[in-house]
Amino acid sequence: MIPFVDLKTQYLAIKDEIDAAVLRTLGSTQFVLGREVAAFEGKFASYCQADQAIGVNSGTSALHLALLAAGVGPNDEVITTPFTFIATVSAIDYTGARPVFVDIDPISFTIDPALIEAAITPRTKAIIPVHLYGQPADMDPILEIARRHGLVVIEDAAQAHGAEYKGRRAGSMGDLGCFSFYPGKNLGAYGEGGAVTTSNSEMARIVRMLRDWGAERKYYHDLKGFNYRMEGVQGAVLGVKMKYIEEWTEARRTHAAYYNTLLADTGIPLPAAFPERRHVYHVYAIRTNERELLQPFLQERGVSTGIHYPVPVHLQKAFAELGYKAGDFPHSEQAANEVLSLPMFPELRPDQQDQVAEALRAWVEREPTVKP
Repeated sequence: MIPFVDLKTQYLAIKDEIDAAVLRTLGSTQFVLGREVAAFEGKFASYCQADQAIGVNSGTSALHLALLAAGVGPNDEVITTPFTFIATVSAIDYTGARPVFVDIDPISFTIDPALIEAAITPRTKAIIPVHLYGQPADMDPILEIARRHGLVVIEDAAQAHGAEYKGRRAGSMGDLGCFSFYPGKNLGAYGEGGAVTTSNSEMARIVRMLRDWGAERKYYHDLKGFNYRMEGVQGAVLGVKMKYIEEWTEARRTHAAYYNTLLADTGIPLPAAFPERRHVYHVYAIRTNERELLQPFLQERGVSTGIHYPVPVHLQKAFAELGYKAGDFPHSEQAANEVLSLPMFPELRPDQQDQVAEALRAWVEREPTVKP
């Protein structure tokens, strides 16, 4: 069986370095924050072309604190896309603000800038573009709209470590950037983890306080904060992995290019690539209007797949109170019904990709009357 993600192979390749870093952290007894986290923060900020990175305990926490640092609170509105993981929207809800959705561009799967301005009201405080699947959103028009309306831009870069838009790294273009280091991410911890990036020193100061109970000095709490601190072991693991992030990213891009070659003449819609954007392929998602048949077909032929995501957030029961209904965001809804993610990880072998492509070709030949 070809796995969808293979974390064990990656661990074994860097086991000695990881084990040494973890043991070093245990020996230091700096189990929460500490030197390893601080060292990682410096490396990650530089990598993202931002002045600062603040390590936290999850990507969701990163979004929550970024919103609070931006001054978002009750009675505010935050514009984002419904075609995303639910954490994007949940973080807005945590602040007491209202999520306001804008549909995606059906080619890139990212928020359509042409639809944003119509969603702005006097209550709008921020925009959260989501760099979905490793594809950067179309940032220039988003930033221009934000500047004209005095809005904060918070990049949801949870799936976009190292992605670029016109030479600028994800996490450096908006006022704040938010990353997840969940184990399956392009840069994954061995547990939960996240970070906020920013070049705004005051926002960075607020995020650092909020992650640690609102204090700059122990037991002196200036803000109502949270226990969102990154653990020392995760900082150590991520510090080791930073040495390999570019190598792994280029491997993903090479795999994507090979998939593109293998599947070019099948008629299956493949991920879009834009010359001014560096897609880092956290997910390689094809499209099919017969997903409920294709997915088990591939499984029977030894190919694991994923669906990211089967229900857009505006149709999730958890957010029914927002009042949206089916048909409100047709491109998001169609994508949710059609996307299917193929195996994608740096250690993926060409022969494994050949097997994936053979299975997909068998599907196309087996179902000639069904459009892919």
